[in-house]
Amino acid sequence: MSVVAVSHPESHPNHNLPSLYPLFADLRGRRVLVIGAGPVAARKIAPLLDAGARVAVVAQALGEQVSSWLAAGRLDHQGRQFSPDQLDAAWLVIAATDDSALNAQVRAEADARRVFCNVVDQAALCSFQVPAVIERGPIRVAVSSGGAAPVLARQIRERLESLLDDTLGPLAELMARWKSRVRARLPEIPIRRRFLESLADGEVGRLLRQGRAAQADAALAQALDQAQTRPPGRVSLVGAGPGDPGLVTLKALRRLQEADVILHDQLVDAAILKLARRDAEFIEVGKRGGGKCTRQETINALLLRHARAGLRVVRLKGGDPFVFGRGGEELAFLRWHGVACEVVPGITAALACGAYAGIPLTHRDHAQSLRLVTAHCRDSLDTLDWRALAEERQTLAIYMAVGRLDTLRAKLIEYGRAPDTPFAIIENGSRPDQRVVVGRLDTLAESARVHAVQSPALVVIGEVAALAESLHWFGAPPIRGLPVRLALAAA
Repeated sequence: MSVVAVSHPESHPNHNLPSLYPLFADLRGRRVLVIGAGPVAARKIAPLLDAGARVAVVAQALGEQVSSWLAAGRLDHQGRQFSPDQLDAAWLVIAATDDSALNAQVRAEADARRVFCNVVDQAALCSFQVPAVIERGPIRVAVSSGGAAPVLARQIRERLESLLDDTLGPLAELMARWKSRVRARLPEIPIRRRFLESLADGEVGRLLRQGRAAQADAALAQALDQAQTRPPGRVSLVGAGPGDPGLVTLKALRRLQEADVILHDQLVDAAILKLARRDAEFIEVGKRGGGKCTRQETINALLLRHARAGLRVVRLKGGDPFVFGRGGEELAFLRWHGVACEVVPGITAALACGAYAGIPLTHRDHAQSLRLVTAHCRDSLDTLDWRALAEERQTLAIYMAVGRLDTLRAKLIEYGRAPDTPFAIIENGSRPDQRVVVGRLDTLAESARVHAVQSPALVVIGEVAALAESLHWFGAPPIRGLPVRLALAAA
């Protein structure tokens, strides 16, 4: 069993190295040509021999290690000089010499014969990279930087070494022995996957960590005999946070990596979706201000159908499910239909956008309270207590307000909020393209139009919004909105 762990960076704009496709090759009985026979070449040859490759070496002189392998009959010496015909029967070639011209020739001849080539310490000449590898029995975890930062890849490997349990190898061997019986007992892939995932942290894993292999084998047999062929499904209402993948909680990450089906809003950043299991089914369910919208009844029906099929379902929402995310409605619906469910909170937009814009939502000198408000539709605006919202020494964090800024400004000023009250509009908060527009309340709508503010954006109104200009730390500095005279002219 093999696992590809990481390959970074992928087509990063700061270098010309390609994006690599992770691959583990079966080299048993296949010829690999190595140019060079010194210590560097020996380090490359050792894992090839372990993989069962037929290694052929071309070198003027053989180092001590390579000589010992030759004497033991584990590799062949193909000659002192490289010639292109030596590549004819090769599957791979590795050039481990300090002769740049020779290395370039090897790569050119390999390309002509469609043979993958690795030139040690010359990433630009490589058509494949040899990763840093962690081994636990049949488990292989490979880490590659695509040739951009091999030292960093090695450091990552060292960190992973300390995290991966030594019992992973025995567990993999145990699972391999039971593979056909597990498949026959649990023919449906999601249910079988769930059973296998439970082994490491359950009784089987515990016994293996104690060195009790026979008892672990018996425990697996008992667990398989008792396994349900149609276990109940589960729905997790998960908050994805505002956009920065680093703000996803550990529990949310676990649920994404366990999920069979993920229903996600458009507001969920693509980088967060990449944290999920790649073979999960992804279903986009609209929900973006000013864009297409999937009806809530449709979303509820999808959650119910997949849960009743015995699947682990994640309903992934931007921000927090219980802050203007209709998570309460979905939870009530699922509970009514007897579906097991849980809520995994996320960092809501007000907290994250305020922090990333340098705006403390509460402040001893300016704001002793915080109100979270939604301006999603005209009906919601009509139900707001405008007199309370217009009070001083508080912060308003207004969600889904981009299309209703004229009404917000007019109502707040009508009910007593000072026209010169500071505002900040935080567009794409916490993301690389974050923008912050600041100004006075009486220029709110015109400032947003002039700077073409788009959803998703959070509006912060209150004295603390003025601190964005002095405390900003993330992304570009805030943009000043329109002066009052220009706002009046625009209006």
